[in-house]
Amino acid sequence: MKMLLPLPLIKKILPLMLVFVFVLAFVVMASAEKVEITYWQYFYQTKQETIDVLIDLFEKENPDIIVEHITFPYENYNVKVAASVPARVGPNVINLYYGWLPLYIGAGYLQALPEDVFNPEMIEKDFFPLVSAAKVDGKYYALPTAVRSLALIWNKDLFKEAGLDPEIPPKTLDELVEYAQKLTKYDKAGNIIQAGLTTELRGQLHHWVREVLIRQFGGKPYSDDNRKVTYNDQSGYDAFTFFTDLTEKYKVGQVGFLTDDVTAFKAGKAAMTIDGSFRIGTLDKVKNLNYGVAEVPSHNGVKSNFASFWANGITSFTEGKKLEASIKFLKFLTSDKTMELWLKNIGELPAKPSVAFKEENINNPKYGPFIKGLEYAHATYFVDEMPQRQVWTDAYDMITLEGKTVKEAVDIAAETEQNVLDKFYSDK
Repeated sequence: MKMLLPLPLIKKILPLMLVFVFVLAFVVMASAEKVEITYWQYFYQTKQETIDVLIDLFEKENPDIIVEHITFPYENYNVKVAASVPARVGPNVINLYYGWLPLYIGAGYLQALPEDVFNPEMIEKDFFPLVSAAKVDGKYYALPTAVRSLALIWNKDLFKEAGLDPEIPPKTLDELVEYAQKLTKYDKAGNIIQAGLTTELRGQLHHWVREVLIRQFGGKPYSDDNRKVTYNDQSGYDAFTFFTDLTEKYKVGQVGFLTDDVTAFKAGKAAMTIDGSFRIGTLDKVKNLNYGVAEVPSHNGVKSNFASFWANGITSFTEGKKLEASIKFLKFLTSDKTMELWLKNIGELPAKPSVAFKEENINNPKYGPFIKGLEYAHATYFVDEMPQRQVWTDAYDMITLEGKTVKEAVDIAAETEQNVLDKFYSDK
């Protein structure tokens, strides 16, 4: 015999049962496993802060995804990657310098971006052409949020103090030297106490030598297929003579002055510097630093610039739900709104012309000169960025410390770098 509950009791219990079912469903949904992915980048304060803001925005748009953000010192970054990724631990989405891509791909750290989401034709339509440096064997392995170029940055207060118009920077290499001489100060012993121009090759100036000065003196650094060094000619000798003359002949700068170029300029002890657009976010935080930005000085009517980028890729061991979440995060990092925020906070330039060339961006007194420089910039195709960077520092030391001629030093640099290229391309 079945026992039926009285109708009045059912009416009382039913609402409670419905509430219970609703709460249970909510708990089940809330407790559904979220996908957690890890993002790595090297430590740079303004970048770390901006990525944290972006992750917060991304997680609000994608409540089923959690992004863990981890940074490492620049000098330890690749060591950490080499120790982690082959062991299938560490980052799912990773930030890397485009010049490291051949090494990362060769070591198996990255997987090619899925073409159904990141179509190569659309990438080449939407992004600056220099982004094709992230394309290897017909496949893209990473994409940038932003790109960089070089510009001349000058201290307006030091210009005024030296009797120069603080609103008119040098426009040619000859004017650059002339201004730098007027802006350099020495103590009684002849030591520089205020540099007219920073001259540290360890920073951005090896790019200035390679992609700007060599081209402005009539040459080019590499063959069209990037397999041969071609700067061991008169253009290379003339370009490096100009550079070494800055410290050896004109004495307007000094290697290691106040430890590095950035420190010297921020401290108001260097009147001019050539640096990347990423530096704007840092300089804007320096109290009472009154500075201006202009296109890199030309020579004999020739303009040139260097462009580069840090890109984001997906590690080779990422799969399943983590891969789906990583793809969503990478799409978010390459969106127009992310590029706009990156420009505002960091000073790096949007990787898409449609964003970069907006009127308010190209006419901006600080960002505009960098953006204009992209129109005639070259992105060096590095196969092993660190030794290729080092050849210019070593060449400078050969001249200033060992007494070698510019020709001897440049020839050795070219031979050393050619060996790096030959080793990389030997099995290609």
